[in-house]
Amino acid sequence: DAPSRETCTVQRPRTNTPLQALVLMNDPVYIEAARSLGLRILTEGGATPDDKIRFACQTVLSRLPLPQELNQLRQAYLDELRHFESNRIHANQLIHVGASEPPLNADISKLAAWTIIGNILLNLDETITKN
Repeated sequence: DAPSRETCTVQRPRTNTPLQALVLMNDPVYIEAARSLGLRILTEGGATPDDKIRFACQTVLSRLPLPQELNQLRQAYLDELRHFESNRIHANQLIHVGASEPPLNADISKLAAWTIIGNILLNLDETITKN
């Protein structure tokens, strides 16, 4: 879907090929990047989930989330947190993807949930092609 190097383009068309989606959602490098973002959200994002979501959107998208986006991301975080709190083995597996080790002092359920939010944000068309 990318233009050749001999051609200049003002704006790339929106794309979502199956291969691109598989790589961006599952490749260990991207999961590790999402975990690093999740750790930043967890440690630097503020006191509440909404503060952390605003921090994450500002960091990744260079803008604050719209009210609907904030609600959707909050609900996704709470759903993932519930899942990882009841399935700590899944949380542990997720945060150990990649070459770098996760911090020893982090709450693995929260880190895993914020990793998922980081993965969501890093896979937006707005992030991939526009920022």
